Amino acid sequence: MRYRARVEYDGTDFAGFQVQTEGRTVQGELESALSRLSGGARVVVDGAGRTDAGVHARGQVIAFTYNGRLGRRELQQALAAGLPKDIGLGPVVPVGKTFSPRHQAKHREYRYLIWNGLRSPLRERQALGVRERLDVAAMAAAARVFVGRHDFSAFGGTDRQPVRTLTRLSVIRRGDLITVTVLGDAFLRGMVRRIVAALLRVGQGRASAADLAEALTEHRPAFHGEAAAPRGLTLWRVPMGPRHKTRKWQEVG
Repeated sequence: MRYRARVEYDGTDFAGFQVQTEGRTVQGELESALSRLSGGARVVVDGAGRTDAGVHARGQVIAFTYNGRLGRRELQQALAAGLPKDIGLGPVVPVGKTFSPRHQAKHREYRYLIWNGLRSPLRERQALGVRERLDVAAMAAAARVFVGRHDFSAFGGTDRQPVRTLTRLSVIRRGDLITVTVLGDAFLRGMVRRIVAALLRVGQGRASAADLAEALTEHRPAFHGEAAAPRGLTLWRVPMGPRHKTRKWQEVG
């Protein structure tokens, strides 16, 4: 039986989502828990998107095929009980045998949080702390530069197909909390954090919207590859739809 589930995690102590030769990963913890429920056999966990070290998720979607004896409710309870405290599991739902989170994602929504107030150790575990008052209006105006279909080579890792489509990029302040929301079909590695770093330059008066537009047209790393800290980034939501043509594994960090 194949299942899907929403997964939430605090990425602070993870080396990323995907299993690696070294370091603790979200996929590794999920597969370890499922292995214990499958007589030691490996159960491969697929994800809707890859998050890098220190990046969090509220709406990651996973899928796996389970061949054990437990029913859905028992499996959900046992799997949730076997996960560490920094990973949370949503409802486990049966899906078709060919269900693929990364191929059936309508889009991916990421949010980057900036705490623009006095130092707050609790808030700044999952937000970037910036003491200098930021010009959010200028950041919001500059964000429009990135909306649409562009070659994002200057704002992401090397990729054979660097063209991506962003359908929304907003910057909103509520009190001392600034939220940068990004919706897109796919992302290059590091793309969101590099865009946020550029917007922070605008908010600090060190760059303009015109500077960002010019950087976007170039193929060298914008602003020397500067990227905002991973702790502020969260994979917020990944709505599912019909299966579409194969896309590369999505990676953000």
